[in-house]
Parts: sequence; C-alpha cells; structure tokens
Amino acid sequence: MKRFLTHIIYFLSFASIVYVIMVFVWGSLSPSLLKPNINYNLGSYGYLNSRLKEVKQVSAVDIVFLGSSHTSRGFDNRIFAQAGYSSFNLGSAAQTPLQTQLLVERYLERLNPKLVIYEVYPASFMLDGIESGLDVVSNDKNDWLTLKMASKINQLKVYNTLLYSVLRDLTGMDDDYVEPIKFKKNTYISGGYIERMVYFNEPKTYTDSIDFYFPAQQIESFEFVINAVKASGAKLKLVYAPITKALYQSYTNNNYFDQTMRKYGDYKNYNKVLELNDTVHFYDDNHLNQLGVKIFNDQIIEDLKQGAL
Repeated sequence: MKRFLTHIIYFLSFASIVYVIMVFVWGSLSPSLLKPNINYNLGSYGYLNSRLKEVKQVSAVDIVFLGSSHTSRGFDNRIFAQAGYSSFNLGSAAQTPLQTQLLVERYLERLNPKLVIYEVYPASFMLDGIESGLDVVSNDKNDWLTLKMASKINQLKVYNTLLYSVLRDLTGMDDDYVEPIKFKKNTYISGGYIERMVYFNEPKTYTDSIDFYFPAQQIESFEFVINAVKASGAKLKLVYAPITKALYQSYTNNNYFDQTMRKYGDYKNYNKVLELNDTVHFYDDNHLNQLGVKIFNDQIIEDLKQGAL
C-alpha cells in the first residue's frame, strides 16, 4: 500500500509538471482559435495594461473612479482636473464587483483618495466575471489576490490563463511591452480614461425586458468594497451612469435597483437626472460619446460642489 501511494505521488507530481509545461507551450505557440481554455489578452481594447502600469506611479488623488467600462469611458480625468480635482480611473471592461474588490485591495491605499465614485451598473452584478477576470490576469501582476479572484470565478479558462500569465511573468516575456496609446477610435488618456472619437449611436429597439438579480458572490464582493472604502476614511458616492433611454427602459425593475443601492450609501441615478439624446450623446447604447461625457461629468462636478452627490 505504501509503495502504491508513493507511485501515486510521483505520478501526480510528474503530471503537474507536464501540465504546466504544456500550458506554457500551448499558450505560446498555438493560434488563439485552438486554445479556447487559455485566453491571454495582453493590452486588450480596454487599456487595462496602461492603466495599471500608470497607477503604480500615482499616489494621493482627490477622487478614484471604480466600475465597468461606463467608468473607464465615462469619467474624463481632464474635465475633473479643470474643476480642481485630481483623479484616477480604475474602471475596466465588464468589471464586476469581484474585480473591483481586487483593485481596491491592491490600489486603494496607494491612491489614498478623499472620495470614491463607484459606478454601479446593474448588469455588472449579473455577469460571471470571466471577461474582466481574464483582463486583470493578463494585464496586471498576479499574486494571492488574483488567485482568490480566480477561485471565486472557478472556471478552467481563468485558471489556465492565470497559470500561463504567471509563467510569462517569471520568464520576463512581457517586460518590454508598451501598449499603443491609440487603437482604432480609442485613445488612452493619462489618469485611466478612454477617449472615444466622437461617433453617433444608432439606437436599438428592445423587445425583451430584463430583470435585475444579484448573485450572492457578487454582493459579497460589493459589500467588501463598500466597507473597505469607508474604512479607508474616503467618502463614497454610488452612481448609475447614463445609458440610452431605449436600453434603460428595457429594464423592468430600475426602481428596485435604486432602492437596493440607497441601502449602501449616497446614491444617484443619472438616468433620472440628465436629458440626453440616444443618438447625439452616445456611441452605442451603453456608452456616452465625448459630447455626453462632458455633460455627465459637468453635472457630477456641479453636484459635488453643491453637496447634492
């Protein structure tokens, strides 16, 4: 029996080594279509690589922005700077509370903000976190916080990509990588914002209605973020950023979402404040173009100065 167990241990050890080698070789050499369970996206469309390199050089800002692409594409640091506020934008594509928690644990103390504006888009609570998790794994350092996030997502693709990313880190394969500032219609702006070339939306018609729901795992991370921000001494403002009227009206329980968010602190739904045009002020149903961003940010700044936010 002892000999049998020894053989099992040897086999598992050998198999583990072979698996690590195969992940590295397969991830490095195979075309993306042939490796569906490894999704390494260094320098993806959301500029997270640039954002998280820059944040390591920043400290002590007035405002930190958290949330999904509504954040990274919705809060222009330059507009806030003109109003006298220094800021950093930690938004990322499809960011769910699972990834927000990781970024808060990793960077909130460094940034030491006076105010945190957390954009709380209802759909971000309902996502599985895979897309944003892969983005973080591919574009930031990987440590026990990353492993904790991956274990909560609990998907083979995320585990494999994390392993592959760690191996690339250890071999220094990406040490010299510099992400292009401009990509197609997007430009990365220092401070974490993504400026989109002015482009006008073609509104969609929504025939299906959507009900919000809040998975326990996402709520747990959301509450962690709320408590961590409050413990840091920073003020916290929860914001529902504008989306097109067509998309907003397709959600059946907006009032329920508003009521839920108000339980966690100061909250404002800007879909009920601003009169924006679905074509003129958006580049798609989810995202403001630069014209819309200016209106939205000016209103946020006015509300901050008047104490209405």
